[in-house]
Amino acid sequence: MGLERIETKRGHKYELDGQPVKGVTTLIGSGMPKPALPYWSAKLVAEYVFDNFANLPNLMTREREEAVKFLKMIPWNQRDKAGARGTEIHAIAETIIHGGEAEVAGEFAQYVDGYVEWLDQWEVIPVLTEKVVANRVHGYAGTFDAILKFGSGPLTGKTYLCDWKTSSGVYGEMAMQIAAYANADFYLDEEGNEIPMPEVDGLGIVHVSPNGTTFHEVTDVDLAWDSFLTVIDLANRLEHIEGLLTQLGGLNGQAS
Repeated sequence: MGLERIETKRGHKYELDGQPVKGVTTLIGSGMPKPALPYWSAKLVAEYVFDNFANLPNLMTREREEAVKFLKMIPWNQRDKAGARGTEIHAIAETIIHGGEAEVAGEFAQYVDGYVEWLDQWEVIPVLTEKVVANRVHGYAGTFDAILKFGSGPLTGKTYLCDWKTSSGVYGEMAMQIAAYANADFYLDEEGNEIPMPEVDGLGIVHVSPNGTTFHEVTDVDLAWDSFLTVIDLANRLEHIEGLLTQLGGLNGQAS
């Protein structure tokens, strides 16, 4: 039955040999602690209240439940907006790296200008792009952005598995993501055949930002892979952890 990536209204999901299988980013999101997330969420809501103080009386005319829902959704609306921007820039990057022409809206021009300059300076040659992968032993799937060969720059003559990122920064968990792709059993070609993952010289993040494009190499590929295995182990255990306790009897331990 093989591997299948299924597009949905909320994104995509994977099936492997007829069974649902979790994606790499889903597993990392579930198993990786994010202590900064609550502070980020609170900051966005506080900033909205301060920046829109004059309009708050209008918000307060709503029912309490409706107003609270509006305020608490501010961080997730911001996340979705950033995600949509990232998806658009990914599509543009895919088109350009294959020599195509892309229409670039004003807000994306700064991202694309630096990206094109980087492609030219490093003489980037695409080997594979946007391939669906899976690992049957550890039970995960995903889609990597690109395997690139460099004709110039610090990595001249080398081939790297890379992921584009348009986030505000580059974070260590991104190394786990591409290590997971690199350690997949296979990728699917255009006909849906399972092809063993090719050997690469290293892993890296291509950070596309309004200030230019930079390349970030994974310094310890083995540690990134081992860390990913630890994270997915926790992610897979979470649904069972809630069932580790059960109440015996009624109130105060009395038999019911």
